[in-house]
Amino acid sequence: MTFKRTIWGSEKWRLDGYELQKPDGSMVETAVVRHPGAVILVPIDENGDVLMLKQYRLPLDQTILEIPAGTRESKQEPWEECAQRELREETGFRAERFTNLGLLWPLPGTSDEELTLFMADRLVADPLPQDFDEEIEVVPMPLDKLCCMALDGRMQDMKSCVALLRVQAYLNQQLND
Repeated sequence: MTFKRTIWGSEKWRLDGYELQKPDGSMVETAVVRHPGAVILVPIDENGDVLMLKQYRLPLDQTILEIPAGTRESKQEPWEECAQRELREETGFRAERFTNLGLLWPLPGTSDEELTLFMADRLVADPLPQDFDEEIEVVPMPLDKLCCMALDGRMQDMKSCVALLRVQAYLNQQLND
């Protein structure tokens, strides 16, 4: 694979064009989204509910139910620092404890983005201003109900579905240990 040019770029992301030689010797052009990574968060309040977000998403032209998430400022920003900032901006709470539940690749065929999943608990009110382009409603919901929604198709946001199911599995394992 040979780098050809940056097609588009912003402060955080860019689209790079490449020339790729196929096994038969022919050449094709392709592109890769270069991304600094993002955090996805499952914040659990003192009642055991997950703080979900109702948020308008322009590409879908609708308001969806999803977990808090956000992009790192750069590849050098520590994951937990990003997690705390995004949690405070989107829910108005900070977490006294983050549990890292692993890495996910949301679009490995087109992007190098990595999502690091954190369960966040021991929440304390400590809001930061929301990003200028966000209008968010925080909705506490039971984890069991959310997992049912993830499994039966009522929730369609991939990162939320995977994260909620992974948190439920982690919590079940903790109960059985």
